Amino acid sequence: MSHIELGCPRCGRSRAADMSDEGCLDCGSPLDVVYLAAGKTLPGTDVPTPIHEPRAMVTLGEGNTPCVLLKALGERLSLDGLHAKLEFMNPTGSFKDRGTATMLSVAREFGVDELVEDSSGNAGASVSAYAARAGIKSHIFVPAEAPEAKLRQIRAYGTEIHPIQGTREVVTEAAVAYHRERGLVYASHMLSPYFAEGTKAFAYEVVSQFDGIRPDHLVFPVGNGSLFIGAYNGLREMVASGRIDKMPELHAVQARNVMPLVAAFNDESWGPDDASKTVAGGISVAAPSRQWQIVDILGKVGGSAVAVDEPGILSMQRHLAEIEGIFAEPTSAAAFAGLEELKKAGVIRRDDTVVVPVTGFGLKDEAPT
Repeated sequence: MSHIELGCPRCGRSRAADMSDEGCLDCGSPLDVVYLAAGKTLPGTDVPTPIHEPRAMVTLGEGNTPCVLLKALGERLSLDGLHAKLEFMNPTGSFKDRGTATMLSVAREFGVDELVEDSSGNAGASVSAYAARAGIKSHIFVPAEAPEAKLRQIRAYGTEIHPIQGTREVVTEAAVAYHRERGLVYASHMLSPYFAEGTKAFAYEVVSQFDGIRPDHLVFPVGNGSLFIGAYNGLREMVASGRIDKMPELHAVQARNVMPLVAAFNDESWGPDDASKTVAGGISVAAPSRQWQIVDILGKVGGSAVAVDEPGILSMQRHLAEIEGIFAEPTSAAAFAGLEELKKAGVIRRDDTVVVPVTGFGLKDEAPT
């Protein structure tokens, strides 16, 4: 008997766990993992996992990324406790490996031998690598204009790559059509309950690295929100178990050129037709599939959602490299640019402890000129 099922976070309907991309049969919302019994944890940790046999999981050694104090940037931003968690030190260079390891492990348990994913870069590279590790054939649909460095990485793992002209949403539509036509599993990092569940180990690690004391604030770059949602789920579990006393404040940062979550949370006028190209390609998602869930979490934790402009993103990318030695991709730099805005607005105070994930490595995207 499985120790999990899939539940709707919006209306509460549940069903047996499977690898279908189909959402809630009542309201259409993407589903979450619900635990029916305890006892399954990631090897060497106390992090609950949907994987039925954790010792047989598909892994490349993801997780346990360092969390470092940023003294120089902290001084520039008037923050004494600013930390960066270096998620680009995961095996394929981004946080996506956390979610992919769990999603591909569950896929292998279900006997999946061929799958489809769509990604602007990091998720595609991650799914390609872990699919190769698991012996699963992968098809990755990508925007034709995705950074060449990311496309080269995806190709390196032997995947079948499908470049698609058009917006990010057009790429998703092409991937969905392909998996339906051929009866393949759609292993979507945007929709999969297992992917979001895999990212929650990030939160457990942060608390452990702070000797069991939660930070005051976590600031995320948010597109589809898998790391944001996963971190919230992990923190919620730790509050329920008494490991931490209460939730930190979680904050979402988006590029001003693509800001659906910021607009929804702050009750601003914005629609997908208002989207324009941004250097922060990893969060260039005009219609997030879990938007309502992210907005709901922000409200529950007393969080904020802010948008940052293109010059601010590139300027922060340079600052991180030049004064801290951290080469972050623009998507990650956007979170630090948002942090600067939150500090100016008084949401974050000088003596607060703040953690920002550096979600992807700078070599995976075009460097500023």
